[in-house]
Amino acid sequence: MGDLQLENVVEINRKNIFTLQEARALLPLIYRMTDDSSREVKSQINKIEAFSDKSHPSVGLIELEINAIIDRWQRKLQKLGASPKGLWMADFDNGDGYFCWKYPEVEINHWHGYQDGFSGRILVE
Repeated sequence: MGDLQLENVVEINRKNIFTLQEARALLPLIYRMTDDSSREVKSQINKIEAFSDKSHPSVGLIELEINAIIDRWQRKLQKLGASPKGLWMADFDNGDGYFCWKYPEVEINHWHGYQDGFSGRILVE
């Protein structure tokens, strides 16, 4: 199969079943989104760490911003048809289980059954 065409993204979003090639074709976009969101969260955590008093009111506001960044990342993944599974992790339903990815992996090389979690990952053959 050739590279995923942009117009196929809507079809994938609708059916939410991925071939390995379709999941891999989305990975560069998902990787960039995740990298950006991860950097934003790290920046906010650095702000929290700068406070000697962790009960300072600003710390709570920063924590809210961290949650908002993560929520935005999860919603973007879902719009692409993937399922967020933990922080910076995504599953792609393949009809028999999930192709799975965890940031900062640069390829999708694992899958697991519907009843298995990340710890049950198996190398794609």
